Amino acid sequence: MAANMYRVGDYVYFENSSSNPYLVRRIEELNKTANGNVEAKVVCLFRRRDISGSLNSLADSNAREFEEESKQPGVSEQQRHQLKHRELFLSRQFESLPATHIRGKCSVTLLNETDILSQYLEKEDCFFYSLVFDPVQKTLLADQGEIRVGCKYQAEIPDRLAEGESDNRNQQKMEMKVWDPDNPLTDRQIDQFLVVARAVGTFARALDCSSSIRQPSLHMSAAAASRDITLFHAMDTLQRNGYDLAKAMSTLVPQGGPVLCRDEMEEWSASEAMLFEEALEKYGKDFNDIRQDFLPWKSLASIVQFYYMWKTTDRYIQQKRLKAAEADSKLKQVYIPTYTKPNPNQIISVGSKPGMNGAGFQKGLTCESCHTTQSAQWYAWGPPNMQCRLCASCWIYWKKYGGLKTPTQLEGAARGTTEPHSRGHLSRPEAQSLSPYTTSANRAKLLAKNRQTFLLQTTKLTRLARRMCRDLLQPRRAARRPYAPINANAIKAECSIRLPKAAKTPLKIHPLVRLPLATIVKDLVAQAPLKPKTPRGTKTPINRNQLTQNRGLGSIMVKRAYETMAGVPFSANGRPLASGIRSSSQPATKRQKLNPADAPNPVVFVATKDTRALRKALTHLEMRRAARRPNLPLKVKPPLITVRAPVSLPPSAHPASTNEPIVLED
Repeated sequence: MAANMYRVGDYVYFENSSSNPYLVRRIEELNKTANGNVEAKVVCLFRRRDISGSLNSLADSNAREFEEESKQPGVSEQQRHQLKHRELFLSRQFESLPATHIRGKCSVTLLNETDILSQYLEKEDCFFYSLVFDPVQKTLLADQGEIRVGCKYQAEIPDRLAEGESDNRNQQKMEMKVWDPDNPLTDRQIDQFLVVARAVGTFARALDCSSSIRQPSLHMSAAAASRDITLFHAMDTLQRNGYDLAKAMSTLVPQGGPVLCRDEMEEWSASEAMLFEEALEKYGKDFNDIRQDFLPWKSLASIVQFYYMWKTTDRYIQQKRLKAAEADSKLKQVYIPTYTKPNPNQIISVGSKPGMNGAGFQKGLTCESCHTTQSAQWYAWGPPNMQCRLCASCWIYWKKYGGLKTPTQLEGAARGTTEPHSRGHLSRPEAQSLSPYTTSANRAKLLAKNRQTFLLQTTKLTRLARRMCRDLLQPRRAARRPYAPINANAIKAECSIRLPKAAKTPLKIHPLVRLPLATIVKDLVAQAPLKPKTPRGTKTPINRNQLTQNRGLGSIMVKRAYETMAGVPFSANGRPLASGIRSSSQPATKRQKLNPADAPNPVVFVATKDTRALRKALTHLEMRRAARRPNLPLKVKPPLITVRAPVSLPPSAHPASTNEPIVLED
């Protein structure tokens, strides 16, 4: 009964999603709505998974500093990983949630230097916090309400001086004595002097113009003169005059007039007091924020002093009574029964379908956290296509603490440093930046791209499973359908079963003889002869009869081919099919350069002049044939170039230059 009773101030779990972890919140108010439901006004606490990576780095540095200062005992990597799940970040964000979404209680404490971090792992439902997160500004700050406990916060008591020993300390830095209890005056004489001091203060306020406006009546002036500031001034006057009443009387009323002493209650105006009450309602006793947002012209000491004087007034007593009456009208506690409905992520066993355990989950899958194969209940976890699942205990840990007991690749585990970093493990922008065809400017652009990196790491067991379980893996079929998921855990489990038997009969490895690189380069050069360049200045002959014939095809009322456009047949890349024909209606467009960032593979291919010349030498049929069978070598015949003999022109009948007129005969 007590476990299901939730009160104001309790830290509780809230469930807002069946697959996400619980939200940790602190109940501030319990309100009953018009339709009879109960809503809880709660303070939000955030986990590490809720903040950005830069703020996580800041939290890590703060944790390292805390461990060095408090001299924490060493913990293992798994314990350090689990301690991150126990750390929360306090905030000032409020929200209202239905009370029916409460799933249990937890404990959240402020981290202290005397605490041992490993003790939080031993307690169930126990969290700690040391930083405050601002969801609007996206900042992490130290909690201002830190309890300063430790050796460095304790006062150092010096040894007592012996008889006749002189004090060598700097007396100016020491405290000044303001009252001597062993003075020669009696209590009656001191009380009489204090009455005289109050009377002088009342008379001084009557003479002061600003005070007469603020306290127009004699009773208000007398009440202001009876405050502690007047009494402190009177006792300080006695101490400075050696407890001589005659000298102290003359000091209260000097030659210029009576001394007027005011405290913060008199210095503050009514509008400033209203602003302070409004700020206190919003921020509580956070005087730094009160000064920054409401009273920037006041000092911090003045605000603190006014607060403690304000607590002695009737105004504070009235507000306290109003808050108590308002709190009486609100709910103090609420009973929430235990939530027993099944989780939608629960995998229900299906006995009618062999080889399956739940909706699409194959047998042989292990828990992603503890790697166990036996559990009373399984829960789907992570992306649906990954087919990951958790056992019952790890699912409860995930819901409460927002992580797994052991780090995994799906959770962002660090890459192992034992295996060499090959180029195949790099992301696409990183691999492109290593290409010799990518300039330094393009490398900077590629590495600056904010893309999600997916790393593939192959272990020895994975490589063995590929060969041992070829019947289950079916690599040819998997290569033809790369979009279909592969159950790697089931294949590895089957491999571990077959491995002891296969170790006696080693696998047959067929060595492949590869040609040296120089031989391959020579063959490539021999198979791809380049087309000789046309001398600059020679014009391409235009077959006007063929152009006229192509233009006439556009007027025939037949269905045109897909490649035909504007009467001229074009290939898929936009070039004319017939060699030596160029349409005059096509505008000259600038050739687009290849952008390395848009390349589908990490290797970027840049076409050279020789490659482009080789493409022009291929016919349309050869181009299609090469595209359908890219594995076959491409044989290109060099084009025949007929060199014409220079034709000698007959000598002109007219001289090159003459003064006679030129006659054109019709």
